[in-house]
Amino acid sequence: MSLFHAKIEGVPQFVSYFPAVHRAMQHFEGQATPKQVYAFIAEHEGLTAEDMAHKNKNGGPTFENRAAWARFYMTKAGWMYAPKHGVWALTEQGKQAAELSQEQAVAMFKSVATKLKGHEEDVSVPEDVQPETAQYWFVGAMWDEGDQMPRFLQEGIWQNGYEHKFSDLVHSMKPGDRIAIKATYVRKHNLPFDNKGVPISGMKIKAIGTVTRNHGDGRTVDVEWEEPLGQPREWYFYTYRSTVNRARVEDEVMARKLVAFAFEGAAQDYDFFMSHPYWRDRFLDVDTVALAQDDSDNGEELLDEEEQTPVAGVYGVEDIVAEGCFVPEAELSSMLKQWQSKKNLILQGPPGTGKTWLAKRLAKALVGQKTVSDEQLRVVQFHPALSYEDFVRGYRPGGDGRLTLTDGVFLQVVQAAIAQPDVEHVLVIEEINRGNPAQVLGEMLTLLESSKRSRADAMELAYSKVRGEKVYVPDNLYVIGTMNVADRSLALVDLALRRRFAFVNLVPSGAVA
Repeated sequence: MSLFHAKIEGVPQFVSYFPAVHRAMQHFEGQATPKQVYAFIAEHEGLTAEDMAHKNKNGGPTFENRAAWARFYMTKAGWMYAPKHGVWALTEQGKQAAELSQEQAVAMFKSVATKLKGHEEDVSVPEDVQPETAQYWFVGAMWDEGDQMPRFLQEGIWQNGYEHKFSDLVHSMKPGDRIAIKATYVRKHNLPFDNKGVPISGMKIKAIGTVTRNHGDGRTVDVEWEEPLGQPREWYFYTYRSTVNRARVEDEVMARKLVAFAFEGAAQDYDFFMSHPYWRDRFLDVDTVALAQDDSDNGEELLDEEEQTPVAGVYGVEDIVAEGCFVPEAELSSMLKQWQSKKNLILQGPPGTGKTWLAKRLAKALVGQKTVSDEQLRVVQFHPALSYEDFVRGYRPGGDGRLTLTDGVFLQVVQAAIAQPDVEHVLVIEEINRGNPAQVLGEMLTLLESSKRSRADAMELAYSKVRGEKVYVPDNLYVIGTMNVADRSLALVDLALRRRFAFVNLVPSGAVA
C-alpha cells in the first residue's frame, strides 16, 4: 500500500510519514533539501502520480505538507534541525537511531506539545522550527592567542578556551541547541537611540549556528554554522559579558527578545529596554548624565572591540584572611558554598565579632572582585520603623506633591540583577532582626527561596503598577544578613527566616563555638 494511504489508528495521517522521512534523511547521510526528501519518499514508498497531485483544502500538495509536518514534529522532538534555510538535517540522536517503528512515531507525536494536534493536514507548516527543549547560547571566541572565530567556522566547532571554567555549562549543550558567537563592549557615542551621553553596554552577534554534537569533555561541541553574517549585528542594554551564557528564555522577556534578534533576524525594540526601570532610572539621573557628558569632552567613542569578560578570582577567601579575618580559610570556603547553594545567608553572633565586616568581604569573594560597583553591592540596615512600603514598594510623595508608587531598595536590586543576568548582585542587610522580617519583606520571604528563583514562581505584589504584574527574584541575586544574637527581638525572625537562609555562627576570637 502506498504511504499516501497509510494510516496509524488514533493519530493524524502524517504521523505515518515519520519513518519514511527518517529513512530518506539517513539515505542522504543526515542532510538534504526538502525536494530531495520528497523525491526519495515518492520513489521508495509507492506513491503514484495521483497521490503526488492531490491537493489539500488550502490548495497545497497534500503529500509534501504531510512530510513537512513529520519533519516539524521530529525537529521538535530533537531528531532534526535546520542548519540553514532550505536544508533539513538529522541531529546526532536522529543519526544514531535505528528504524523508526509506528509505536515510536506515535510516542514522538504525543510528546510534542502543540495547539493543533490533529488539525495540521490543512495548515501550512511554520518555516522556523526549534526543538521543544532547545537552549540558546551566547559564547565568546577570544582567547589569549587571539580571535578563534575563523577557526571555529572553518572546523565546524566551538571550543571553551578554559580547562576548568564553564565546563558545566558546556556539558549542558546538546544537539539542536542554537549558539551565537558574540563580543561585548561599551559605547557612548553614535548609538541608534538617545542615550543622553550615558555609556551603554553593547554586544555584537558575529555568527550563529546549531549544535550537532557534544564531545562530552566540557570544552568542545560540533556546530553547523550558518552563512557568515557579513557585518555583525549590534545589540544594546541586555548583554552577556561572561564567556559562556545561556539565555533564560523561560524566565525573562528580555532574553526572548535577544533570541529573536540573534536567531530570527528581528529588530531590537530600543524603547522597550529604555522603559525598563533599571535603564530608565539611569537615563533620568541628571547627575549621572552630566558626569558622563563631562567625561566625553574629547569626543572619543568608548568602544572596546575585544571581549569584555569579568575578571574572576582576583578576590577570594585567602584575601579575607590576609585582611585580618580570624576565621580559617576552610570555614570561609564552607560559608561561601552554603551561600552559593542557598542564595541567602545570615551571619549571627554577639556584638564585636565582625559580622558586617565579614559580610561585605564575603560579598566581594562571591563576585570575585575586590572592587565591586555600587549597583552590584547594596547595603541597607533594618530598624523598627522600616516597613514593606520602604523596602519593597509603596506610595511616597512625588515632586508634584502627589503620592507615587515607588520601588524600594529591594526591587531596585531585583531589577538591576535581571538587567545584568551574568553578573552576581549582592544585598547586605545589617541588623536583619531589628525590623520585623515578615512585615518588611512580605511576599519576598517566599520569592527569596532558592527553589523559587524563576518566573514560574512569580507572585503579584501588594502594590502593583499594572494589573496582573508579577515579580520574581532572579538566580543571580544573593542576600546576606547580619544578626545580633544578644538582641531580644531575635525571636521574631527565627522561624520566618530559618527555611530561607543558611545560618553561620561567629564567635569572638579565642572563644569556643
